[in-house]
Amino acid sequence: MDELMRQRRVYGADHDDPDPGPRPGHSYRELVGGPLDGLLLDVTGWTDTALREGAALNTEIGRFGPGGRAEYGPRDGDPDRWDWRGDIP
Repeated sequence: MDELMRQRRVYGADHDDPDPGPRPGHSYRELVGGPLDGLLLDVTGWTDTALREGAALNTEIGRFGPGGRAEYGPRDGDPDRWDWRGDIP
């Protein structure tokens, strides 16, 4: 894991976590665009189907505020990066 990856914050990490970065032995996808841009998503143990479909992630900072979700999915040709598809209620 390179230095840049170690400095990144993982989606869902507590704000007061002294080490909110990635953990050794885990698999991550980089979230690109939208309200969660730049965060890493821990996909350790996800099925191939789930990795192809993407995810709707809870966020308070999207279009729908608290209770809303941001939808992300794998980028064509670069499945390690998940692009923002939009916000949903």
